[in-house]
Amino acid sequence: MEYTTLGDTGMEVSKICLGCMSFGSPDWRPWVLDEEESRPVIERAIELGVNFFDTANMYSDGESERVLGNVLADYDRDEFVVATKGYFQMDEDDPNSGGLSRKAIEQELSNSLDRLGMETIDLYQTHRWDYDTPIEQTLAALDDAVRRGQVRYVGASSQWAHQFADALGASDALGYERFVTMQNHYNLVYREEEREMLPLCQKEGVGVLPWSPLARGYLTRPHEDVDATERGSTEEHLYEHPYREGGGPEINERVQELAAEKGVKMAQISLAWLFHKDWVDAPIVGTTSVEHLEDAVEALDIDLSASDIAYLEEPYEPVRVSGHE
Repeated sequence: MEYTTLGDTGMEVSKICLGCMSFGSPDWRPWVLDEEESRPVIERAIELGVNFFDTANMYSDGESERVLGNVLADYDRDEFVVATKGYFQMDEDDPNSGGLSRKAIEQELSNSLDRLGMETIDLYQTHRWDYDTPIEQTLAALDDAVRRGQVRYVGASSQWAHQFADALGASDALGYERFVTMQNHYNLVYREEEREMLPLCQKEGVGVLPWSPLARGYLTRPHEDVDATERGSTEEHLYEHPYREGGGPEINERVQELAAEKGVKMAQISLAWLFHKDWVDAPIVGTTSVEHLEDAVEALDIDLSASDIAYLEEPYEPVRVSGHE
């Protein structure tokens, strides 16, 4: 395993972050693993040197946090960096179970800590931008959570670059804890973040944790075969996000071609491309398979030349912004 400093925090994390959306309850999504099935994947990640785990309160309605906490309880908690997120409404009968008001943050953070079985979350992230709550109120509540020792660092997820810049500016002006990470939508077939968000993060020393690094599976197999997978046939994300628009199909074909040339898998080429990007700290890799997890770790050793990278990127065309809502 390779490690890197997360943004300007000084904290060392594995260059692969294990995404835990796939762990929890199949009642939430049919492709999700229950605790018994999840444990071998998480334990193998630890064996491979992964020390960074990302979940969210909304994943399996909290069950993902519980599963991750139960597995990590068998190890030395201090060896791991655990991240979770809040924003989406958790209880349809309680409007204050969602959003980023002080009440929502305090009660949902407390619930996340209970499910994780932890006293402190290393990285607590706002899952989306809350248009109904002034950012100063959100930052004040997060700052208080750090002062109470419930949270070590705070981060954000997909939003417009001008919003993120406003949040960083407000933190600096008011003396609140700054967002130290951005978890954003970024992969070979969705590169709109390169226009503003990624340069902003690089300038501000913010760690970047791309979600959907394999484009919901679109970059793991020939595009005509994607719908045949269980997730591809049940998820709307493949069509909600513009992976098949612009140059997506040609990029998919070039990934196939380069993978065959190097004797590796498409997913490994797609991850290797991200590992070669200086502004990326650790892609969030979700998996339901030990084999696919091992493939992801092996991708760290794949060397892509400048011409390989240019060949993969050349067909890309601008597409609609996706993932902020």
